[in-house]
Amino acid sequence: MKQFKPILLSLYLLSFTFNIKAQTSAEEFKFSLQQCIDYALSHQSSYLNAQIDEEISKRKVQEILGLSMPQISASGGLNDFIEIPTSLLPGEVFGAPAGTYIPVKFGTQYSANGGLEVGQLIADGQYFVAIQATKALKEFTSKSTQRTKIETITTVTKAYYNALIADKRIELLNSNVDRISKLASDSKIMYDNGFIEQLDLDRINITFTNLKTEQDKISKLVNLSKYLLMYQMGMDVNSKLTLTDSLKPMNFESVLTGSFNPQDRIEMQLLNTAESLYKLDAKRYKVAYFPSIYAFGSYSYQAQSNEFNLFGSGQKWYPTGIVGLKISVPIFDGLQKTRKIQQVNLNLQKNSNDQLNLTNGLTLQYMNAKTQLQNATQSLQSQDDNMKLAERVYNTTKSKYEQGVGSNTDLLNAQSALKESQTNYLSALYDAMIAQTDYLNATGQIK
Repeated sequence: MKQFKPILLSLYLLSFTFNIKAQTSAEEFKFSLQQCIDYALSHQSSYLNAQIDEEISKRKVQEILGLSMPQISASGGLNDFIEIPTSLLPGEVFGAPAGTYIPVKFGTQYSANGGLEVGQLIADGQYFVAIQATKALKEFTSKSTQRTKIETITTVTKAYYNALIADKRIELLNSNVDRISKLASDSKIMYDNGFIEQLDLDRINITFTNLKTEQDKISKLVNLSKYLLMYQMGMDVNSKLTLTDSLKPMNFESVLTGSFNPQDRIEMQLLNTAESLYKLDAKRYKVAYFPSIYAFGSYSYQAQSNEFNLFGSGQKWYPTGIVGLKISVPIFDGLQKTRKIQQVNLNLQKNSNDQLNLTNGLTLQYMNAKTQLQNATQSLQSQDDNMKLAERVYNTTKSKYEQGVGSNTDLLNAQSALKESQTNYLSALYDAMIAQTDYLNATGQIK
């Protein structure tokens, strides 16, 4: 165990140094919800990667378009024939008996060549279909980026609301702590003057202690909600983030006037674009049966010598040039293209099934989001009424208690009911905010 102590000490010092550095270099931000969304769209890794994927697809399109341009290449070579190739010539050419051969070496020991080759695609059905597919490919990757953007906005919005509610919750809890603290102080004076019993004072002190304990717990949850928000934004969690938006009355039902169309959802648009790509894929295999024409040309020089002086001033270089057309006509490929077309048709059937299933799923999501928003709005109104009623009850009970006509127990019960109504109200408000976000997402209003 002793040998591990230096390691543990080093890790502790490293962690301590890191924490000190994080504390001293932490940035401070004061952001509204929109500013948090804007920050996330500039720093959130999943959205940044989606943009990179879109840029990669653009480069892929440019790569495909490059096939229509002339393809130019240069080549060169240097050969040293350690053994010059031998050819056999019929012996009768040199007066030897018929059926015999005379070995003869042709060529030189050294040779060099250099040239330029140019090729140009003239006609290829698959290429022209690929050109058509580039538009659909760009649209698909663009919509994929849009989907990630919507997911990022939705996630950050929910995290912001969660942090906002947590801030409000600790604010109300602090008010309750201050209220009970004053009550405890006043009750101590009343106890010292013999107006209340020790039991009444103990009840108040117990309530105060419980509230302080809850205050510590909620404070930690507030920090955790901020960490979650910063994480969703792609912000360093060591930063200090202050929320500038406040909880204002909102007309949640106003968004219910919008209409629902599955085609407005980015998920359905992605399936539609995928269908277009499948159809172009089938077309590409069909036109693969058509001939393709390719033009080519080359021009080169060659030099030969038995001495290694190929690049000397007296060495001759002999030119060679050629131009031509290459026509390729597919005749039989073992039905490979036919099988590929069949596979594409099966994928189109799957896509059609996916579209039907997604339409049903999105419709269900919309109906659920609408119901949840309606219920959340009604619940919020009820909890708002309860909180106002609890405030009136508490104020009346407190007034009676201060006048000496109310009991300590009634006051604590009223305070507990007020605190509970405030908690219920904040929970209902959070549910309504989340339900509104889900409804906007379900109807395709988040862009």
